[in-house]
Amino acid sequence: MAWDVAAWRRETRKRLIDLRLEISPEEHQRASRAIEIHLETILNGLPPQTLSGYWPYRGEVDLRPLMERLQLRGWVTALPSVVARRTPLEFLQWTAGMEMDSGPYDIPMPRERKLVRPDIVIAPLVAFDSNNYRLGYGSGYFDITLASLQPPPQAIGVGFEICRLETIYPLSTDIPFSLVVTEAGIWKAGKPA
Repeated sequence: MAWDVAAWRRETRKRLIDLRLEISPEEHQRASRAIEIHLETILNGLPPQTLSGYWPYRGEVDLRPLMERLQLRGWVTALPSVVARRTPLEFLQWTAGMEMDSGPYDIPMPRERKLVRPDIVIAPLVAFDSNNYRLGYGSGYFDITLASLQPPPQAIGVGFEICRLETIYPLSTDIPFSLVVTEAGIWKAGKPA
């Protein structure tokens, strides 16, 4: 019987999301702060530009405090928004305190639909491997989006070290991220950056 990569990905995704949700609040906060510091190391040397973060979902790292600090330094920040299945994400400008609506998957999205094109996309990871391939929630939105944007933005994956796998068994549609950031550091194709 042939090995089923799709089934392995579903099982791995569920196991790692459950594991992430079991992280204690104290450990989550400590690891999240370390990830923010690593991201600031990357971003501090850059001029203000447009960055897409995300609204935290199911135990993901909350980058909103970092995005607020970037806004104060002249950066434009955005949140990804699902338009339809199998289509690229839209990026809606987000600022702290703006009115939000419930979007797909009950993830908040800005009520004001001001579209922007990000120079940098930070995406949450369910898992990642030594070549910086990302395992997400299974709908392929980030891969579809990154493939559609020309020139492509810098893609940075963010997740916890417990999400590291030897391989995610990448498919031909998977796109490796230029950098992955965990509480342990910054990784460029499996090597410290």
